Order: sequence, then C-alpha cells, then structure tokens
Amino acid sequence: MRRRNKVKEVRISLRNIKLTIEYDGSRYQGWARLGKDESNNTISNKILEVLKKMTSEEQIELFCGCRTEVGVHAYGQTANFKTASDMDIMDMKRYLNRYLPMDIAIVNVEEMSERFHSQLNAISKTYMFRMTVDDVPSVFDRKYTYHCFKVPDKQLMRQASLLLVGTHDFKNFSTAKKSKSTVRKIYDIEIYSAAQEMQIILYADDFLHNMARLIVGTLLDIGHGVRPKEDIEDIFDGIQSPSAPCDPKGLYLQEISY
Repeated sequence: MRRRNKVKEVRISLRNIKLTIEYDGSRYQGWARLGKDESNNTISNKILEVLKKMTSEEQIELFCGCRTEVGVHAYGQTANFKTASDMDIMDMKRYLNRYLPMDIAIVNVEEMSERFHSQLNAISKTYMFRMTVDDVPSVFDRKYTYHCFKVPDKQLMRQASLLLVGTHDFKNFSTAKKSKSTVRKIYDIEIYSAAQEMQIILYADDFLHNMARLIVGTLLDIGHGVRPKEDIEDIFDGIQSPSAPCDPKGLYLQEISY
C-alpha cells in the first residue's frame, strides 16, 4: 500500500495590535455605516485603507471600542486588528500618522495578547459634551462646541441625572433598531461649569446607538425649563419621548477603560 504524505498545516501567527485614536468627526459619517447607509466616508474606512497599504494585506478587520455617530469626535477611541506583518510598533505609528488624513491621529500603538478585543473587553466608556455659554458665540470654537445664549439650570440637570444613574433599560433613550439587550448601567453623570464653558460627562458600561446624544439633549431641555425632571421616569416607562439628540459637534468619546 502506498503511504499518503500528510500535508502539515502551517499556522501563521498573527499579531494583535491595539490603536488609540483621536479624531475630528466633523466631515465623516461616523465610525462606520452599515446596511443601506453604508458609506466609504467613515473613520474606520480611512484607517483600513492605510492599514491595507501598510501591511500589504487585503483581509484586515478593524474592531472598535465604541461606534461613534455622524459628526461625533473622539479623544480616546480604541481599535484593534490582527496582522502577520513584522513591522515595528513605532514604525506602524509613524506610517499611519503620515498617510492618514490630518483630522485622524494615532495617539498610541500597542501589541496585545491574542484574546484582546477592543469592544468585548471594554469595562466602561466615557462621553463628554462641551458647550459654550455667552452673549457672542466663539468664532474659533463653533465647530467643536455647542453654543447656548442662556445658562441652563445646573442644579435641575443634576437632579435629573440622578434618575438616569444606575442599571436601567435605555431602549427609549436610543435609536437602536436591533440589540440583544438594551439594559445598560450608567455609573455617574457629572456636570461642570467654568467661565464660558459647561461640560456634561457620562460614565457607563456601554452606550446604545444615540444614547449619549438623547440623554444630553433631554438634560439640556430640563436645564432650560422646557420640560420637568420627572419626565426622565416617564421616558423610561414609554409615556414620554426623549428630547431631540444634542448637536454632535459638541460630543466627544473621551475614554474607554479595560
């Protein structure tokens, strides 16, 4: 009998690379667009184009920590991809920042364990909303902050935010059409004001689609006396609807913790 030669499978060892990314979301259709709204003008697509050239690999998948919506910015987005490239970490950082558009920057590049996943391993996410309050809107901040002519009632907003903190079903504070679960936990909502700027910071285990924007929009309406703080509970119960989403130009994905 002839012996069949066994063909040994050669398993290529892939490196798992984590990126920390900063971007101005003004001219992009969010981190990624899916389905009928699929667009090439997204943050993820711009990064993927450069990654494919850098590694000479066409089949690269880029996983992000939190999908930001149209026009939303990021101070600390994270993403990871796997590659067979042996390029040095610092060389990757230089290459990416050289060829990416100037409104997308790679702040840090790290090599992670094989099991690391930027979305699945995240334990908390932080959004910050920036707005200016003055008689005259700033010419230089107009693209990156929301402007109010009237100072919202910070105390009322803080009282309303306490009703949002904790574990709740945020289905009615989202535009998500499909989600395995709409239950999320908000750890804290902080509201700061100094000089002509006010900031709203939301800490949560995760955010549904447009959840941060709808919460901020509702808090602002409460602060301006458009609606009472008790509406928060009615929104959870489906009796009321949330306010319009806040202006995305004032919203930043600040940090993702692991």
